Amino acid sequence: MLSRLIVCLSLSIFAIGCQTLRPGTVPVTNPIHVQSTSYDLVWEKTVDVLHQYQFAILRENRLSGEIETDYKTGASLLEPWHRDAANLKERTEGTMQSLRRKLLVHITQVDNGYLVSVEAFKELEDLAGLAANSPGDATFPQSAPLERELNQVVGQTTPSGWVAKGRDLALEQSVLASLNGHFQGR
Repeated sequence: MLSRLIVCLSLSIFAIGCQTLRPGTVPVTNPIHVQSTSYDLVWEKTVDVLHQYQFAILRENRLSGEIETDYKTGASLLEPWHRDAANLKERTEGTMQSLRRKLLVHITQVDNGYLVSVEAFKELEDLAGLAANSPGDATFPQSAPLERELNQVVGQTTPSGWVAKGRDLALEQSVLASLNGHFQGR
């Protein structure tokens, strides 16, 4: 049993890939400068990179140069194909806790091209009513009366709260590096 656990753990760490385990890479400036004469080309390549990270576009406005993604559940150690957890620390945190991330991208025209900036925001799930530390409270809380939901609703009946954890600089750097490589033809 222990040997199976060790093999599974080793395979999952191997599956994460060398990029996640690689020590600090050269930081990319935020925003990056893109030398291009075509706004549409910059826009489409930026959307392509966001799709490579499996972020769904929530809102986009070409006139103001803004792209906002929908929230994406944070990747765990057992999900190496998700790229939103940019390093081993972020991936481990996503394994231990419920996280979600979203991206906000701005494209601004300058004299000799475009500036593309990326902001990544991370939130931690805060389940209401689970703060009490007695066993069984998550299933049968004693402090609240039994509530019967007569309307059949798919999903949880009370919305979970999310605590803002600030900007995810590792994800920002990863997306910016991908954008930089995409624009330079790598």
